[in-house]
Amino acid sequence: MPECIFCKIVAGTIPAERVYEDEKTLAFLDITPVNPGHTLVIPKKHAADVFEIEEDEWKAVMHAARTVAHMLEKSLGAHGVNVTTNNRPAAGQIVFHSHVHVIPRFDGDGFQNWKGTPYVQGEAQKMAEKIRNANA
Repeated sequence: MPECIFCKIVAGTIPAERVYEDEKTLAFLDITPVNPGHTLVIPKKHAADVFEIEEDEWKAVMHAARTVAHMLEKSLGAHGVNVTTNNRPAAGQIVFHSHVHVIPRFDGDGFQNWKGTPYVQGEAQKMAEKIRNANA
């Protein structure tokens, strides 16, 4: 897609600090990192989000994300990583080219994970049944 910023990075028409690349994926530093080394992993073939990406492309992205996670651990001494993706505006997606964030984490880095709310009695079973029936 000619107007997609990530497609332009793949094409090399705009710069990015590339850290990993294979036949189907590209990984580069996020320009507004949570922590230094925060990397985006994208499919080279345009797909808007997890709902649109082809299965083999998604598998390649996840393989590359795992590779990058190991690279961040080894090169930066990261104590852990967050691997996350935002899909569609309601989930916070702002660049509509499927991508995965691999964020190096360090003890005491201040980045906060979300707080969940437990299900009330019987609610989890109802929710699970609803989800299971989605493909019926």
